[in-house]
Amino acid sequence: MHPTVAALGTALNTTAGIAPSLAGRAAFALFRRPVRRARIGETDRSPIAAAERGALTIGGKNVVTYRWGTGGRPVLLVHGWSSRASRLAHLATALHARGHTVLTFDLPGHGASGGTTTTVLECRDIILELQRRHGPFLLLAGYSFGSLASFLAAREGARTEALAGIAGVSRFDHLVTGFCRELRLSGWAERELRTRVERRLFPGEPDIWRRFSATHAPERIGVRQILLVHDEDDPRAGAEQARETARAHGERAELFLTRGLGHHRVITAPAVTARVADFADAVRDRAATP
Repeated sequence: MHPTVAALGTALNTTAGIAPSLAGRAAFALFRRPVRRARIGETDRSPIAAAERGALTIGGKNVVTYRWGTGGRPVLLVHGWSSRASRLAHLATALHARGHTVLTFDLPGHGASGGTTTTVLECRDIILELQRRHGPFLLLAGYSFGSLASFLAAREGARTEALAGIAGVSRFDHLVTGFCRELRLSGWAERELRTRVERRLFPGEPDIWRRFSATHAPERIGVRQILLVHDEDDPRAGAEQARETARAHGERAELFLTRGLGHHRVITAPAVTARVADFADAVRDRAATP
């Protein structure tokens, strides 16, 4: 655990014993924004620098976009929470080398984009805006939180031939549970956070805990192929989450399981990059067949 995260968890638990309401507000403020902005890794600098940068505005926030290539239906990659698009640059480069046009972006509050907070609905809206600009996707692929957002977008208007989830979260409430576990917060936190997320973050939105989950209403996701990549040793999003998503989507879902990569290294592992690229090629070949 990062020392900053550990210190925040200790401070929140201490405050909860003295002023529960204050601790609840502080926990909610932390939950809705990254603890810190991830920096571009040294090995990611060259691949992300090769992309063409663009911009769009969602909810008054400037969103930085990246594109490799210009032809054909694009593959859209969606990064995870407290991450940035550059973490997907090696995967984007591998896909581009196979002849795919690749798009990605920094979420609000992440990377080079504006704002300090974001939600799964803003991520969905960015995906829909990129579709409006570039047309339907060949493949919509998300990592971790980005996988959850990709399934939501596919269910609520995004058109894509196929979906891929890498280290994906299956149910929306896992985000709350995982946040509390990572900060080692006591039992007060999850109850407090669920209430504040419902009333403050998504006021008026119906049934968010089911609606935002990757397992919800699979019949409304109009794709024939789904690839779910997950590491058996993932400490943040257990592999059972991939299995749960696979069960919900039935025969069209394929599981690709790895070992020893955890939650973070899975996104850059050569075996995973090759499997996702092979999947994208197969989707393109199938789409080209009358």
